[in-house]
Amino acid sequence: MSLARTRIAARLLAVAALAALTAGCFQPMYAERGDGTPALREKLMGVELPPVDKPNASREARIGVEIRNALAFKLYGNATGMPPTHRLVLRFNTTRSSLMTDPTTALPTSENYGIDAQYNLIEIASNKSVMTGSTFSRVSYDMPGSYQRFARSRAFRDAEDRAAREIAENIQTRLASFFVAGT
Repeated sequence: MSLARTRIAARLLAVAALAALTAGCFQPMYAERGDGTPALREKLMGVELPPVDKPNASREARIGVEIRNALAFKLYGNATGMPPTHRLVLRFNTTRSSLMTDPTTALPTSENYGIDAQYNLIEIASNKSVMTGSTFSRVSYDMPGSYQRFARSRAFRDAEDRAAREIAENIQTRLASFFVAGT
């Protein structure tokens, strides 16, 4: 055998040995545990989501419901939650800014919509905060034509929904990492 083939065989053997040594270290996040501790899915199902504190019938109240519903689906799936062990308190602010305007009508043709959210995970048994964090979402949307007000309204609503789903995804990812790692 040539020297090059010997080196390649030695490297492959080293990679296989390292893979065998570390194979027992990794465990999927959502896997059932053999030691009897609750799996991540059960921990996430124990998070209570109270309604967001916004004025009734306001645009922000609709966004709060959208974030809460998206987060509940991500945490519980198609089931309802288990008896709560934690409560997630959510606060958020929204922003809207024009990116481009039509020079003839001075109406915006493209806008940016944003949500800045702060969340606090409280352990129900001790009523102590165990995790706090913040996240944000920025989405842009185009408004077709200057006289299509219903299309403009629908584009804005779709942008709100996309931003709410992104906020829910960010919070669910952070909660999952907290329940797996404990930090």
